[in-house]
Amino acid sequence: MITHEDRKLRTLAGQERWAELLDVYRRTRAAGVALGGDAHGAAAAAPAGHLIAYGAPPELAARLFDPDGAPGSTATVGDHDAGPLWEVLATRHSWRRLAPLLGPAPVRRLVAHTRVLLGEDLRHDAEPDREAVPLALEHWETAGWDERSRVREYLRDGGARRALLALPAGREGLGPVELPAPGRVASSGQEATRLLGGFSPWAEAICVRGTAPDAAAQLASGRQVTGGFIPFAQAYPALVQAASDDPAAGTAQGRLALWRVLAAMTGEPRVVAREIERLIARLRCFTWSDPADELHYLHAAIEDPATGLAWALSGGTYETLAGGLVCDG
Repeated sequence: MITHEDRKLRTLAGQERWAELLDVYRRTRAAGVALGGDAHGAAAAAPAGHLIAYGAPPELAARLFDPDGAPGSTATVGDHDAGPLWEVLATRHSWRRLAPLLGPAPVRRLVAHTRVLLGEDLRHDAEPDREAVPLALEHWETAGWDERSRVREYLRDGGARRALLALPAGREGLGPVELPAPGRVASSGQEATRLLGGFSPWAEAICVRGTAPDAAAQLASGRQVTGGFIPFAQAYPALVQAASDDPAAGTAQGRLALWRVLAAMTGEPRVVAREIERLIARLRCFTWSDPADELHYLHAAIEDPATGLAWALSGGTYETLAGGLVCDG
């Protein structure tokens, strides 16, 4: 239902009265913070923030994040409507346009990584990433991922479209598989397991000593499944999407989360690109379908033959979603 306030905001945007709309945003957010805290203020101002981030000139839209207003009036990394306000802004303008305008380091970093996801190579145009995550996509990141589906497609007046999260997306290339007895839960590899388990509240992660099917057997609903091995590049988009499957999270946060997992799988305390490249080259990834799968699901297991460890991630939201992912690693 479109309210009077919604019409007022859209009228200001339609007439490109951006300075007035920014003032409305700031007053609304500050009043909400005073009434119910930062989350309340962010939610109250979100519709106006979306309109500004989407449609305003970058010089004004970037001021959403400038701390030059009243206390509580500044957008943060967590402010979102259909998606994070910083991600909306990043989909609308190139890094060259935005870089001189963005001050806050967390917002600046996420905008840069969003532009990387959208195809920009910022290795020479942005400050090095503090976790050493590359500022250009690796070949295995692009191999199975259409550029048009990497980041939400935002709509002018609010809302967004996003590619469906489903792994496996279909049964092509899969076949009947009898899973082995569940593998023995490993005492090592726990940092990667912890990070993987933080991807989504609807997915469960586990690490075993064994193969990808051994790990899958821990989380699959039965021993008889339809499944098969796939390239890690094919699983990669779903893993990133699972780690950013919330309106408050952007795809850049999902990518950063997965790079942390991969770094943990190499045993390094931080991202070392050459070690992750070697890891990706040897990973074996297994996926399977589950009878409960509907629209939104992930089943993957990742096996690393060099360490003898395999991680599985599986789950879904079964009212409108479902699924699982397993990768040997």
